Amino acid sequence: QVQLVESGGGLVQAGGSLRLSCAASGRTFRSYVMGWFRQTPGKEREFVAAVSWRGSRTAYADSVKGRFAISRDNAKNTLYLQMNSLKPEDTAVYYCAAAISFDQSTDPRSYNSWGQGTLVTVSS
Repeated sequence: QVQLVESGGGLVQAGGSLRLSCAASGRTFRSYVMGWFRQTPGKEREFVAAVSWRGSRTAYADSVKGRFAISRDNAKNTLYLQMNSLKPEDTAVYYCAAAISFDQSTDPRSYNSWGQGTLVTVSS
């Protein structure tokens, strides 16, 4: 398994931007499909975005499409989530995760490694 550590969360006003990072340990990072999920208290973990091994394929939740962009740098073992035009409803703890297959990348059950999460708060 790969160990994951998120960073970059914080407080931002509505309409602002943040970039989340997820640092991965080990030399197998490039073998994994990577995803971002988010969760608010009392709700299930929600898919945000996913990217394939080489970054050639991406997937987004409808709620973030056109505002968020997922990317990865395999040389740096790092995953990113650029979040623009943030809304109060984007407030959540954001998690990065690693999976084997892109085909089920929207399903959190497909992921076998998770970071500890980073809190994003968007004020109105």
